[in-house]
Order: sequence, then C-alpha cells, then structure tokens
Amino acid sequence: MKVILVDDERLALIGLQKLLEKEVSGIQIAASYMNPAEVMAGVVLHRPDVVFLDIHMPEIDGMDLGRRIQVAVPGTEIIFVTSYDQYAVHAFELQALDYVMKPVQTERLKRTLQRVREKLAVRCEQRVMDTEVPLICCFNQISFKLPGKEPQIAKWRTSKAQELFAYLLHHRNRVIHRSVLLDLMWPGMEEEKTAHQLYTTMYHVRQTLKACGMDMIKIQSAHLEAGYKLEVGDAQLDSEQWEQEMKAWREVQPGTVQAYEQALYRYKGTYFGQYDFIWAEPERERLRYLWLYHMRQLNLYYLKQNENERVVENMQQIQQMLPDEEESYFMLMKLYDEINHDLGVEEQYRLLMSRMEQDLGIPISEEIRHWYRDWKLGLTEPGQTMG
Repeated sequence: MKVILVDDERLALIGLQKLLEKEVSGIQIAASYMNPAEVMAGVVLHRPDVVFLDIHMPEIDGMDLGRRIQVAVPGTEIIFVTSYDQYAVHAFELQALDYVMKPVQTERLKRTLQRVREKLAVRCEQRVMDTEVPLICCFNQISFKLPGKEPQIAKWRTSKAQELFAYLLHHRNRVIHRSVLLDLMWPGMEEEKTAHQLYTTMYHVRQTLKACGMDMIKIQSAHLEAGYKLEVGDAQLDSEQWEQEMKAWREVQPGTVQAYEQALYRYKGTYFGQYDFIWAEPERERLRYLWLYHMRQLNLYYLKQNENERVVENMQQIQQMLPDEEESYFMLMKLYDEINHDLGVEEQYRLLMSRMEQDLGIPISEEIRHWYRDWKLGLTEPGQTMG
C-alpha cells in the first residue's frame, strides 16, 4: 500500500510516519510533505493508494486540497487528520474514506487502514472479474470493457443510435417489432417517412459495435425487417452480474460481511443514469431499491456491532446515490444524537433541507421536523432515538 503524508507540523508528520512504519505492515511511505504547494506534483508522480492529509493548514484548506487530489488521481483514498472534530461531517461529504483525530491512536489507525485494504481488495477483485469476459457497462453511462483492456465509451453517430442500442439491449433476446421502434424514436411521424431512418440508424449501431470490438453482440433482423432482436453472445452486463451476486446473499454475518460489502460497492451508479430514457425508469427504480435494501441490511448489522463509523460511511453513500432518500439523513441524525455529536445532527438536517426543499422542491416529512424540534428543545429520550 503506497502512502503519502501531508502535515504542516514537522513533529506530527514524523510521529505519523513512525507510527505507520512501526505498527502497520505492508506500508510504503512514498513521500511526506510539509509544504502543501508541493503535494499535487507528488501525488501525480507517485500515484498513491492513500493520502493522509491534515485539514487545518495555514497556506491552503485541506478540504480543497483533498478535492484536487481526487480529481488529479481518481481512486486515491483520502484520510483526513485533524485536531478539530467539527470537520468530520465535511470530510465525509467529500467522500473521504475516514478521518482520524490527533494525537493519532494506534488501534484507530489500524482500523482505518484495514478499511483501506478492504477497498483495495474490492478494486483488485473487480479488475479480475472484468478481464474474464467482454462487459457491457450499464451503470451510469454505456461503455464496453474488453478482456485485459480499459473501459471505452462508445462514440455514437447520433443520440438516436445510442438510444436504439440501449432499448434493444434492455429487451435483449426478444424480437421488438419495427412499429414499436419507430414510435419510440420518431413518435407521431408516419411509418413510411421514418422506416428508412430506422434502417440507417440500425446500420450506425452495428458499425459502432464493430468499432468498439463488440462483434459478439448481434442484432438479427426478423422477416422483411419486421423487427429486430439483440443477442449479447458471450458478453455480460455489469448490472446483471451485480444483481445475480446480490441475490445470492441472504443475510449479513461476521464471516460474510466483508464480501457482502464488496458486492455492494460494485453498484456503480444508476442504470443508464446519464440518459433521459423514460422507458428505463422502472428498471432504474428496481435496481436502486435492491441496492438500498441491502445497504440497509448492512447498516443494521453495523449498528448491532456498534461500528458507528461504518454506518456513517454507508449512509453517506446512500445520500450520494439517492439524495432524496430521507431515511438516510434521519438515521444519521439519530445516530449522531446517540453519540452526542450535536454538530452532526445539525449538519444532516441542513443537508436534508437543502436537498429536498431547495433542490427538489419537496417538503421534508413532518416526523423529521417534529423530531428535530424536540431534539432542539432537549425532549428526545436517550437510548430510544435509534428505534
């Protein structure tokens, strides 16, 4: 595991480096910096797995530096080191893996690095999985992944060609009548005027698949071009792979929790999420709530184990994926209340208000409003808020 350390205090920097080298195996300290201005060049040069980053530095805001690191080298895990507990919520908003308080405690550091190893293992496993068969990636944006190669985003001739492929892929192994496709792509127009456009668009789809090396995907024509059927051959869909894996899990147990969590990480975004395909919405919703169900199961397990940090991390993931899912904010508000983290309660309520009422124009539930009001008045009962 390759690590970079950043702290403007020399003693803190030396202390963290010694602690890592003495107490944690498999660590390579690639570089350490006291001057924040040198960090970006070092990150690009060394491409570390992890950056331990002090938040409070005189020359630059550590939060801003963390964002720049994640843009420059995607996948780099950020672990904030701070003397100020109020930065914790903001650290998780940035999708930092964790934060540790100064002075850094050995056991706390070991737990944090174990989480790093688990995440790196997930990525390694995913790379192995992705190299075995051609992969059609449907989470977020359509792309293709050939064995041993990086994913490539297809360059469609037109948006019509892109949607036509997506629709046939969604209904794979079924003959879709030409009239259905014409009504989808050119609604309200006469069939005689659009039949040639469909034929031309289908040609462009086939040419794009060929250019991407996805020749195993075949689009067969029915008799007299009356319809079309797409077959993926030996390729697989990432959404289908993921769903099959999740359905194999029945419950979270101590011996399976790591693998369960790794499987959940492979949900990389909404099905066809970057496209305004109205016909895809039922499938989007179904996969979103399959993921949400399993995330809730995982959080219930971590709550029973008193692993509050894991719960916070998972709830932040839910908020990022489903910003209108009120339960995630409410659960974190109650969790922060349990551990007497008043700033966390306030921050979650603020986020919920912002995302629901300002961004979506939807009022938050009366239950949450009443709970928050009672909490402000000191009327919530300790020990019962997580019920």
